[in-house]
Amino acid sequence: MSHPISAGNAGTAGTDGATRGVHQYLALTIGVVYLLVGLAGFLVTGFDGFTEHDHSQNLLGFAVNPLHNIVHILIGALGIAMWKRSASARKFGWILFVVYGLTFVYGLIAANNEDINFLNINGADNVLHILSALAGLAIALWPRSKDPRVTR
Repeated sequence: MSHPISAGNAGTAGTDGATRGVHQYLALTIGVVYLLVGLAGFLVTGFDGFTEHDHSQNLLGFAVNPLHNIVHILIGALGIAMWKRSASARKFGWILFVVYGLTFVYGLIAANNEDINFLNINGADNVLHILSALAGLAIALWPRSKDPRVTR
């Protein structure tokens, strides 16, 4: 059973009969993407040089190292674990906003300083991190549904 999606009355019915909001699907999508990116990152980096600063190790232009991959996997798993309930999806949004907001600031300072760049962040990562922080803010602040079937 589907329902029209709009900001105030957003959502579609899940297989359990609960209605999911757009912010929940956004949390799930971000979770799946980050999980896959983290796993794919290991194809580039392997498991050596855990905190190595080497911008030649990149995935589609985004610099990675094994620690960076693990952060992506953890954020992805968290999104997948927290998407089903509206309140937990919003908490994931706040976590995404804070973690990637701080990572963006750190990246501005560390991107070209190999002494402190233990996550191997480059300029492309900084753009992705600020966009991820803004996506987290959108998830956290998405308008609440007036539909009583939306999972709280």
